[in-house]
Amino acid sequence: MNDFKGRHFSGEVVLWAVRWYCRYGLSYRDLETMMAERGVRVDHSTIYRWVQRYAREMERRMRWQWRRPMSDSWRVDETYIKVRGKWTYLYRAVDKLGNTVDFYLSSTRNAKAAKRFLGKAIRACKDWEKPSKINTDKAGCYIQAIRELKKEGKCPRDVEHRQVKYLNNVIEADHGKLKQLIKPVRGFKTMRTAYATIKGFEVMRALRKGQGRTFNLTRDPIGEKRMIERAFGVGPCVMTEAMTLIEEHFKAAA
Repeated sequence: MNDFKGRHFSGEVVLWAVRWYCRYGLSYRDLETMMAERGVRVDHSTIYRWVQRYAREMERRMRWQWRRPMSDSWRVDETYIKVRGKWTYLYRAVDKLGNTVDFYLSSTRNAKAAKRFLGKAIRACKDWEKPSKINTDKAGCYIQAIRELKKEGKCPRDVEHRQVKYLNNVIEADHGKLKQLIKPVRGFKTMRTAYATIKGFEVMRALRKGQGRTFNLTRDPIGEKRMIERAFGVGPCVMTEAMTLIEEHFKAAA
């Protein structure tokens, strides 16, 4: 099935706009101007609809490529996101190297939400990817959430729960970089649109940090672009691209 059937622009152009918006912290109007300078005249409201449609799909299709914790020591924390004038809570987990593990947007900040997030993050891991240590702040909701997950068998019983403040500096710094992408949005209207957009931000942040490098054949932003296009069946397949790179290498060496 063609994911871009009925669109006035090709899949490559649509993904170009979505990727730029989610990677560089632009407003929709800024992106409209930048695309017009490159000969693509599209309204900012259309770009908004593209982001809502394809950002979450991009995260879903590429999850198996970027979501691979490199360490079994996790840092878990939540940050604040304003939705329709009210604060909501973005739960996030990274490993000790700063690689994104998972995220979850909730309207509440309590043990139930923390349990739902940690359960989601652990459930998506292979046995060898599950954490041996989880560091959080001193919020009581995490203590209760981890205790209940262990009791239900959804979290390894030997997981060590630590509450050391300085160990969470890694995720606090990562929050700041994510907020730089969120700032131009100037507030979301609904939880649904907020979560869809944040999914795009998170996957592009993960790729920018080098996650999924195994599938990035050129190890650069062009390789990231090709990874996303392959996920939607746009352009040549990975084998064709690999053969092209090999041929170029031998030509350069000759």
